[in-house]
Amino acid sequence: MPIADANGIQLYYEEDGDPAGPPLLLVMGFTAQLTGWPKGFVEELVRRGFRVIRVDNRDSGLSTRLDGVEVNPFEVDPTKVPYLLADMADDLVGLADHLGIDRVHLVGASMGGMIAQALALDHPGRVLSLCSIMSTTGAPGVGQPTPEAVLALMIPAPPDREGTLTRSVEVTGVLGSKSHPPDVDEVRRGAGEAYDRAFYPEGAGRQLAAMLASGDRTERLRGLAVPTLVIHGLQDILIQPDGGSATAAAIPGAELIELPDMAHDLPPHLWPLIIDAITENTQKAG
Repeated sequence: MPIADANGIQLYYEEDGDPAGPPLLLVMGFTAQLTGWPKGFVEELVRRGFRVIRVDNRDSGLSTRLDGVEVNPFEVDPTKVPYLLADMADDLVGLADHLGIDRVHLVGASMGGMIAQALALDHPGRVLSLCSIMSTTGAPGVGQPTPEAVLALMIPAPPDREGTLTRSVEVTGVLGSKSHPPDVDEVRRGAGEAYDRAFYPEGAGRQLAAMLASGDRTERLRGLAVPTLVIHGLQDILIQPDGGSATAAAIPGAELIELPDMAHDLPPHLWPLIIDAITENTQKAG
């Protein structure tokens, strides 16, 4: 089982592709496991020649769980939470050290985009390029969820497998693309895989607190000097599109791609466009 010790945290990771290829680190979002990256999406990145590395963030998947650590999930005081996004970014630096990788291309989705931003800010010498997908800056005035999105996420996680699969279909129906609705069978398959692999709803409160307590990165992002790509779906109601546009506006030279037929998901018909854009952004790093 691939495990990396990073700052006292054990991270589970998986690698695909040519070990000699450019290292591309994929960072998933809130409560999501590394299996949240679609298999076909990863396979296409491998075909492009990348050494693709996926990781379970702390408090999700098979990585370290902070069992018993209580937190108010809506805490905004950084001194009152177990960890911040910066700590999750430090975990990834530890993973890179474990793998003997000096610098990586970073791709983060949703909370993963926030972690990737934090890594690029705190460890600029370790990042070759940055891609922030359906994410935001942490500024309170942008990237906020709609009431419909909040209501969908407030549905309690059922303890049983079938209930979890049903809830996943319901939530994906609310948050997913409306013009290209997610395939229900595929949603159930993915939710079942995640449930069987590592069902752990207890980590959600600590991850949410980490996001809220980490604050606004806007001013620091203005000093970021790394090839940056920002991708956001115009149908996104969980992190609304102004979160993406604010991210791109803050980072000098960032490219913004807004996709009219994408919500808070990665619709298969857009994979070629998204992967082309990621590949082109990595090439800017030289």
